[in-house]
Amino acid sequence: MTNIDAIGQPCPIPVIRAKKALEALGDVGGVITVLVDSDISRQNLEKMATGLGYHSEYIQKENGIIEVTIVAGEDCAIEVPTTDESSGVVVAIGRDTMGDGNEELGRILLKSFIYSLRELTPAPTHILFFNSGAYLTSSDSNSLEDLRAMANEGTVIQTCGTCTNYYGITEKLGVGEITNMYGIVSIMASAKRVINI
Repeated sequence: MTNIDAIGQPCPIPVIRAKKALEALGDVGGVITVLVDSDISRQNLEKMATGLGYHSEYIQKENGIIEVTIVAGEDCAIEVPTTDESSGVVVAIGRDTMGDGNEELGRILLKSFIYSLRELTPAPTHILFFNSGAYLTSSDSNSLEDLRAMANEGTVIQTCGTCTNYYGITEKLGVGEITNMYGIVSIMASAKRVINI
């Protein structure tokens, strides 16, 4: 068993350390445990495990410490559905306005841009939000209806957890799920095309 103490380490460090430990296990597989003190880190570790096809579980310990256990190996793999019927397009939105100049106009343009994404066929596989773009997935966003419609049709909506924490809007997430920068980078790196706003 490999034990990783990632207490106090910000995302995506716990995920990166866990992934390296899993890779070090090789084909034989095994078990790793990761100690974290953030529920976002716990969620991100579980998402990473699921994405790799492994089983994970966690225990809430004292003083806000969470122990995440990941079981890796052929006998423990979970079937991860794959599909080739997608656009391969990933949209990355790192601000709450579009373009430079007038902010009000920039917000109008970005709302129109998100609405227009609904018309793409096939739709983007992922829409990623970070920095002030995180406001667009909060419960008071004027793009929430369009984003929820795309999520219902299969587009994965993910928002940077460090960003929602920074802006104090984690509890206001209105669509999709929280992720980390490692997850964002991984999705962008594997995309056929990336539209960056």
